[in-house]
Amino acid sequence: MTDVLSDLLQPSLRIVLCGTAAGTTSAAERAYYAHRQNKFWTILHETRLTPERLQPQQYRDLLQHGIGLTDLVKVAAGMDRATLPKLTAAERSRLSGVMTTFRPRFLAFTSKTAGQKFFDGKRDYGEQRDLIGDTRVWILPSTSGAANGSWQPEVWHQFANEVRAAG
Repeated sequence: MTDVLSDLLQPSLRIVLCGTAAGTTSAAERAYYAHRQNKFWTILHETRLTPERLQPQQYRDLLQHGIGLTDLVKVAAGMDRATLPKLTAAERSRLSGVMTTFRPRFLAFTSKTAGQKFFDGKRDYGEQRDLIGDTRVWILPSTSGAANGSWQPEVWHQFANEVRAAG
């Protein structure tokens, strides 16, 4: 099976942002976080992780800012509940392997669902005690419009501050 969206990865990244799976709009447009109600591109700019607000079709430009992208599930698209009934060991292993290979300073899951599925249990927002190799791991609130009720931009700001503090 082919990936819905190809990983955006290279050596020497500061951050890899990991979603659950591509949403249906993102899959159709072949661009990460493409739904017009998604706050992803806005929060990256508001937290100064990117100097300007990029558009979904500019996602490859994130590499210039030391940011890569991936998803837990590469071969399916849709909402978290529909896409991820149970994460497989192979999907967990794939992401761990990507982190070991590319060794970013930070891996940040872009939803609590993604982080909890990866760790196979309840987790809260913020930095996790677990490392993958020497990569620090965070769980951030979802930027999806469907998750507006749990939106907490301050966690994204804390994450961005930690990224800057790490150099």
